[in-house]
This record gives sequence, C-alpha cells and structure tokens, in this order.
Amino acid sequence: MPWPAARRPKGPHPVGAAAIRRTFDQRPKRPFRQWAASDHLRKLAPIALFIVLVAVTFDMPKFSFGFWGRRTPDLGSIVAQLKSAMPVTLCVFIGTERASVVSGRAAKRADIGRATIIGFVIALSVYLLVSLLSYGLMSQAELAGLPAAASMANALEQAVGPWGSVVVRIGLVVPVAGAFLSWTVFAAEIPCRAAKEGMLPAVFATEDKNGSPAGALWITNIFVQIFLIVTLYENSTYLALFYIASTATLVPYVLSGAYAFRLALGGEGYKAGERRGRDMFYGGLATVCGAWLVCAAGPAYLLMCAILCAASVPICWYARAKSGEKPFSGVEDWIGIGIVVAAIVAAYQMWTGAISAL
Repeated sequence: MPWPAARRPKGPHPVGAAAIRRTFDQRPKRPFRQWAASDHLRKLAPIALFIVLVAVTFDMPKFSFGFWGRRTPDLGSIVAQLKSAMPVTLCVFIGTERASVVSGRAAKRADIGRATIIGFVIALSVYLLVSLLSYGLMSQAELAGLPAAASMANALEQAVGPWGSVVVRIGLVVPVAGAFLSWTVFAAEIPCRAAKEGMLPAVFATEDKNGSPAGALWITNIFVQIFLIVTLYENSTYLALFYIASTATLVPYVLSGAYAFRLALGGEGYKAGERRGRDMFYGGLATVCGAWLVCAAGPAYLLMCAILCAASVPICWYARAKSGEKPFSGVEDWIGIGIVVAAIVAAYQMWTGAISAL
C-alpha cells in the first residue's frame, strides 16, 4: 500500500530503495526459468496465517455495524466510495496478466491462459478475505487510522497480540521481495517485446547470455532511480506517481478488451463454425468495465498520462524509421497528434493550476 504523504518516511530512504532496486535488477539476468520455477506458495504463507487467525477471532456484530457506511456520511455514497477506491484496487490487480507478457518463454501455450485465470482468482480471493475479515476486528475509522505501511500487521495485533504483528512483518518480506522481482521482469519484458517488433529502439531488445532483456532492465532501472530521487524532494510526489501509474494502465486495458471483442465479432483468427459467443461476452465485459474505470479515475490523471505518452511518440517514430518502416500511417497519425495535443493541454492546465498531481 502507498505511504500517505504525512507518514511517508523522510531522509535517505531513496538511497536504500536504489540499492535494493539494483539487487533485484541483477536477479532477472539469471535464466528466467530459475525465478519462474520458484516456490510461490511460501509467499502466501504470512497472508494465509493472517486470514486464519482473523477468521478465528472474527466478530460478526462489529463486521455488520455500519457496513454500508451510512453511519459515516463523510464517506459519501456507495458509488462515490467505489470510485475513490478504484486507483488502489486497480493497482492490486495490475500484473495478473504477466503470464501473457512472458508467454513466449512458456513450454506449453495452454499454460498461459490457465496461469492468468489462476493468478486473478488467487489475487481476488486474498484481497477480499484480507479486506473484509479486517472489519470483523476493527471499525472503518479504526482501520483508516492504522499506519498504512503495516496496516495488516497492526490489525492482526488487535486480534492475537504483538507476536502476530511481528510474524506478519517478518513474513511479508518474502512476498514483497517476490513481487519486486516479478515487477522488475514485467517492466523489462514489455519494452523488450516492443523493441523486437520495431516500436522501440533496438537497445531495448538487447539480451545477455541467459536470454534476459539486459538492455531494457538497465533503462527501466535508470528511470526508477530518477523517480526515487524526485520523491525525495516532495512528500506528495509518491502518491501522485502512484495514481498516474495506475491510471496509465487503464487505456491499454480498455483497448485490449475492445480488440478481443472485435476479433470475436468479426471471426478473425477463428476456425469456421467455431463458437465465439463466450469470447464476445468477455471482450465486451472487459471493455465496459475498463471504460467505467477510466470514468472513475477522472480526466485529470488521464491528461497527465498523456504527457508521458507524448514523450514516447518521437521514440517510436525514430525506432520505426530506423528499421526502414514508415513511422506512422493512417489512423496512427491522428492518434499521435491527439496524444501530443492532450499533453499540451495537460501541461497548460498544470501550469495554470487547473489540475495538479500533488
């Protein structure tokens, strides 16, 4: 969970974060199958312990008291609560599609879809159990007042005492380290694939002797270091970057769902007589849900994402021109122009104070 601005640690923490980042930057340079074959069950052990202990001490009257938030009008309506929770909720599920990102390294293609569904179900189940069971220990106001850095540990302390908090704090080091490693690979594999398809400069596709995307790892690591330095000088920058990063994933999600719906609707890639109804339903549902998430995020962060996307337009143009292809054609020209115009509008509104990331 993100650090609230008032509680985010100050001082030399970006230096430590940079050192940890460099350590994990080296791990994916080992053969990918080594980290992929690691035992992921141990990462769920502290979370499973939390769920079991909280379930045993669960207090149903406390859970049902003010369940819909009517006793706390300042939370707003149910719809308002859902919208306000979307950025954090979305961040929880970002990465469930990582199995498809590294699908080219899978031994069996059938394992890709299976891994994606299993990962989503596990993430959803864990998120629901941890979130809902906590309301059987403490009220909404009490949970909101817990330090965000270790809210699960502090909640368990209310149930079983200080030892529970210590066990969870120590145990969560393993899943956090695993998530850090997964995200390091995730962030490097996508630009590596894009570079192989001619959408980014060839340096992103550079691989080492183990077949790991060393070039993309170095470049993404440099940008992470820059963002860590930026957070050192402004307390609220971390949360701003968190929300921008969450919002930046919305557009690809919507477009992916719409493209899946289009393929199922037109039958492209399907055999004659093959059923497409289920895929049409899932593609349409993904498109509608993604569009709702875009509306829930609001236009401010979406416009600020356009600034980052506009910076990639000349990079993509250069990469395609370098490979001998026409940089943009047809509708791509208008998309590029639209992104640049949106970035200019966002920059102007940020300059005038109409919108702010902080």
